Amino acid sequence: MAQQEWLYGLHAMQSVLEQEPERVMEVMVLKGRNDERLTNIVNQARRFGISVQFCQRKALDDKVNGEQHQGVVARAKPAKVLDEADLDRILESQDQPLLLVLDGITDPHNLGACLRTADGAGVHAVVVPKDKSASLNGTVRKVACGAAEVIPLIQVTNLSRTLKHLQDKGLWIVGTAGETDKTLYDIDLKGPTALVMGAEGKGMRRLTKETCDELVKLPMAGSVSSLNVSVATGICLYEIVRQRTL
Repeated sequence: MAQQEWLYGLHAMQSVLEQEPERVMEVMVLKGRNDERLTNIVNQARRFGISVQFCQRKALDDKVNGEQHQGVVARAKPAKVLDEADLDRILESQDQPLLLVLDGITDPHNLGACLRTADGAGVHAVVVPKDKSASLNGTVRKVACGAAEVIPLIQVTNLSRTLKHLQDKGLWIVGTAGETDKTLYDIDLKGPTALVMGAEGKGMRRLTKETCDELVKLPMAGSVSSLNVSVATGICLYEIVRQRTL
């Protein structure tokens, strides 16, 4: 396991300082930039006794391999990895759990966007397999705009086994697949639900698909055959939100 990770982006930095300041070892800020949000991050870091260094842009760029850092980069201890035991604790605390399961989402930008949408829709946890999935790195955290620090990301060893466990706990497993005739708007999503989204192009793996209680698709009226996975996730999650608030 890595001994440190690099965090960057204004939202991600603000969120980690609010939620887990003990993880941050050092903050590096773009020299000469006068920005209120950046000043707030500097002041907050100093209140926690975190070292703050002012650097040239190239030094920051080099730390994040050219990603857009918005003038702030931090060296931090790795976040705690959540697993099946943490998932059970979350389920026990919810009367009407809503989970997002991502099968094979390897693009960190897509994972970050899905985390951001999941947080907005009130998802209680996001579940991913330990293999064939993007890890919770600086890119994911920046794209998630603070959601990565507040929404639990559960890494499981065997996804199909976890889905069966969720079924035993009373959750309805709804997967998205282009080959079904049933659309998202044809089913009742008000109960305890785990929404499963597959990788773009490949979709869900066979075992994952076979474990689902229901397969649905989004109606596509145009010439494209599918949507970006983070966009499709947002549509599906907010249909669940709509049904639950009727």
